[in-house]
Amino acid sequence: MFEVGKDIFKHGFTGARADTMTRGRLKTLYTVFLIAFVLFAGRTLQLGIMGPNRARLAGADNEWLVHRADIVDRNGDILAKNVASGHIILRNKAVREKDREAVAQTIHQALPYEYSLADAIELVNSSKRFIRLKKYASDAQREIIQNAKLEGLEIEKVQTRKYPKRRLFSHAVGFVGEDGRGLEGAERVYNDYLTENKDALQLSLDSRIQSVFYEQLSFAMQKYQTKAAMGMLMNSRTGEIIAMVSLPDFDPENLRADPVSHRLFKPMRSVYELGSIFKIFNTALALENGISEDKEYYVAKPFPIYDKHGRVAKKITDIRSFKPPRPSLNLEEIMMHSCNVGSAQIALELPDGAQKEFFERLHMDKALNLEFGRTENSLPQRKWGPVERATVAFGQGYAVTPMHLLLGVNAVANGGIYIYPTLQKRSVGVVHGERVLADEISAKLRPIMLRVAEETSGKRARVAGIQIGGKTSTAEKYTNGKIDNKRNVTAFVGVFPANAPQYTILVVLDEPQGTKESWGWRTAAWNAVPTTGKILDSILPLLFE
Repeated sequence: MFEVGKDIFKHGFTGARADTMTRGRLKTLYTVFLIAFVLFAGRTLQLGIMGPNRARLAGADNEWLVHRADIVDRNGDILAKNVASGHIILRNKAVREKDREAVAQTIHQALPYEYSLADAIELVNSSKRFIRLKKYASDAQREIIQNAKLEGLEIEKVQTRKYPKRRLFSHAVGFVGEDGRGLEGAERVYNDYLTENKDALQLSLDSRIQSVFYEQLSFAMQKYQTKAAMGMLMNSRTGEIIAMVSLPDFDPENLRADPVSHRLFKPMRSVYELGSIFKIFNTALALENGISEDKEYYVAKPFPIYDKHGRVAKKITDIRSFKPPRPSLNLEEIMMHSCNVGSAQIALELPDGAQKEFFERLHMDKALNLEFGRTENSLPQRKWGPVERATVAFGQGYAVTPMHLLLGVNAVANGGIYIYPTLQKRSVGVVHGERVLADEISAKLRPIMLRVAEETSGKRARVAGIQIGGKTSTAEKYTNGKIDNKRNVTAFVGVFPANAPQYTILVVLDEPQGTKESWGWRTAAWNAVPTTGKILDSILPLLFE
């Protein structure tokens, strides 16, 4: 192409005989063509470099606004979406003298509650060059400004992030900052995907099931006057988190409406001693280390633990309401009846270091770096003497987050596979995880958990038509380093169907109060268990539809 151009430039269309005027015109034409080609090539190269970024942007009046992909639940319901909006701004220097009164009247008309006519006149006549009159103005307010067509009174077009479910997913989905960047929850964790892609981010969460958790936990929080309430449901095989609620919560579209403390996602950031649920682990350890299922332990009296000088270092006792069916209980009965005295004796028969190694195997000894965030550090035992080994057996002295507990119980109950959780929707397939317990030991645990839910403290979580295995927990909290009998944490963990778990559920209530219905009792059987039962009764038709 360029060789032809050179030949035309040199000889013209008629060759060397063309007159001087013709050659001059052709020279000019070729020069224009060459300049146009260079500009076109340069612009093409620029667009090629900008392409991936520009594809994420939406144009508006020669401005580019950052695009952010939607977030949807597993069924496609929108959880977060960018919506076109705009700020009303005033550029005083651009207002024409003859329009000052009209501009002031238009401001008052569009924003009557923010600015009186006198206020608007004062703003128009002020020395400020730029005033943002209204952030994220409504459609009606923006329409008044646009129809007025007055210089200096403008709409600064922006995109705002909306959360149709509001508080329902506040912790799980999170929120963005003024710059549109994710600051909490899925918005922060998956920020790169959301800014680089147009396709929606599909989460594993189910809005229908999340709504049930939210409703029942809110009711429990009010009924039992709790400090906090939380609940999670995980697919035992895929690791998908189906529901994840933490109360108190916040409004992601109005962050100032709630205390900053409400943004703390307690299932991952609060650390508790979670009590008798640890007896599941103690029983697994006993089975793994060859303690006979038929061996019995005397539990009718407190169990003393002696120090190296032969003095009683601690007496292990059960709660006042504990009434063993007989003086000596076997391994299954100790867990079934949640017996502290029996659990302590079992723990002291375990090999030195067995408990510590087992909890490390279940990743309960430190913070978890999960796909959707990092948990708080757990608080394991610093030393493992006889007293510590005995108390850890029934969940004292070893503090973890509810997420640690959920994943640990899921691992020992699902066949012995530790599965890392995900907030992204997965298809059912081969389970990917770490083996932490033999399948045959896991199979022996599940019937015991079933008996707990069918015959003892977990009875209120029963739901017709499905077998649920579980374990309750009532753990006293500490005040100034001492056990406080008036403050506790209650919980219920369950797996279902019990013979081949597909789901693991955990409900935790922080500092519940007694009611007339419970005769003042604050134990899990009176609050966490019935709350879980109500949740299960509503969600089972949705899970197995």
